[in-house]
Amino acid sequence: MKKILMVLTSHDQLGNTGEKTGFWLEEFAAPYYVFKDAGVVITLASPLGGQPPLDPKSDEPDFQTDATRRFSTDKEAQTLLANTVKLSAVVASDYDAVFYPGGHGPLWDLAEDASSIMLIESMLNTGKPIAAVCHAPAILRHPKGSDGKSVVHGKSVTGFTNTEEEAVGLTKVVPFLVEEMLVANGGKYSKVADWQSHVVTDGLLITGQNPASSEAAAKVLLSAVGAA
Repeated sequence: MKKILMVLTSHDQLGNTGEKTGFWLEEFAAPYYVFKDAGVVITLASPLGGQPPLDPKSDEPDFQTDATRRFSTDKEAQTLLANTVKLSAVVASDYDAVFYPGGHGPLWDLAEDASSIMLIESMLNTGKPIAAVCHAPAILRHPKGSDGKSVVHGKSVTGFTNTEEEAVGLTKVVPFLVEEMLVANGGKYSKVADWQSHVVTDGLLITGQNPASSEAAAKVLLSAVGAA
């Protein structure tokens, strides 16, 4: 049976705005059910362990999907989410793949988290795929390949666009822009129209542009581990 690790943010402050952030509900729920319905064993982790913070905006009526509605009545999934394991306790060799949901939180913690950086490097070095959607490609800021270069160097990637960040009014709030970071690290960045699904695969890296890309990215990851 295939085992997929999902890594969520523990960061809940939206810069110095006084507003809350965290993970984006759809970007967790849609992939979670793609994996669950395929019979995959799912483990949830976060830097601090326990309940990861939910971006309150992602739970508003406008952003509900079939997956988020299913999650809202799924006690088993809610209990699992409330008890994420500490990322520092995760052993990479226990898993076949890793999926990182977005939300603005990862820009602050997962992008800089030593355990996350080690996990990514270890997975890629052992031929195991990693998927990240929306703001979660922020996790690729620091990991290096065996050649000492960024893991995105020369790779086709996507992630939350500068124009999408402008649209939500947070360009000046976030610590860095995902699109700019991926380009600066040597990634071959591509995008489609704002808020449209766009998933890019290059070797072991699977990236999605925005919330609309989360289910598609999860399905690509499932195929990559041979569980689809």
